Amino acid sequence: MLVAERQQKIVALVNERKSIRVTELSQTFSVTEETIRRDLEKLEKEQKLARSHGGAVSVQQNNDIELPYTQREIMNVSEKKEIALAAVKHVVKGDKIILDASTTAWYMAKALPNEAITVVTNSIKVAMELSTKKEITVISTGGTLLPESLSYVGPLAESALDTYHVYKAFISCKGLHLERGISESDEQQARIKKKMMDIADAVYIMIDHSKFGVQAFSRLSGLDAIDHIITDSKIDSNTVQQITDRSLNLMKV
Repeated sequence: MLVAERQQKIVALVNERKSIRVTELSQTFSVTEETIRRDLEKLEKEQKLARSHGGAVSVQQNNDIELPYTQREIMNVSEKKEIALAAVKHVVKGDKIILDASTTAWYMAKALPNEAITVVTNSIKVAMELSTKKEITVISTGGTLLPESLSYVGPLAESALDTYHVYKAFISCKGLHLERGISESDEQQARIKKKMMDIADAVYIMIDHSKFGVQAFSRLSGLDAIDHIITDSKIDSNTVQQITDRSLNLMKV
């Protein structure tokens, strides 16, 4: 089998299965795992798939479907961790912050120092991660559980947030469109994240480069509600210029 043919079949398999491991691809095509890793590296550069720990995931996402947490947490991992580490630098002792149920917020929770801050969240995984850090006060919204995202949404979660005021909200989203604002695939997620933004003095949007130019089903707000955008270095220069022209504070990591 020619290299180009193998790589084409790899992309097809990844898109069909949504995710696949290097070991399985190696067995399927009767080549070494190192050969598969080189294939995946090339295909990722061509933006035909995304590498994950031990394999690859599809980049052919339907922006109006909420992906399972287990799938999201292996996509663009290095970029999300870098963004999370950059976000943590904006948290100081005594802060009161809110973290959404994104995988980036979970990475941020893992990186937060064990010091006196208050964290409000609708994420089970964020709450569990912070439970070992005894100096951090964790407040969970409660509400209706969405099993795909392990998050609480709905009227109870939204009304719980009305009780609080936080200094900073750290939010991710499905897409950021320069004309149409920020959006989510799920209406309930959009509503709870909008409420998080409303109770915060400053809003930090944490998204990797793949989210720019995307408009999902449910709109959260316009760009005027955002104070800071934290993203990775793969964002294209044209998008950077357009964001700068709108006087938004963009931080690349």
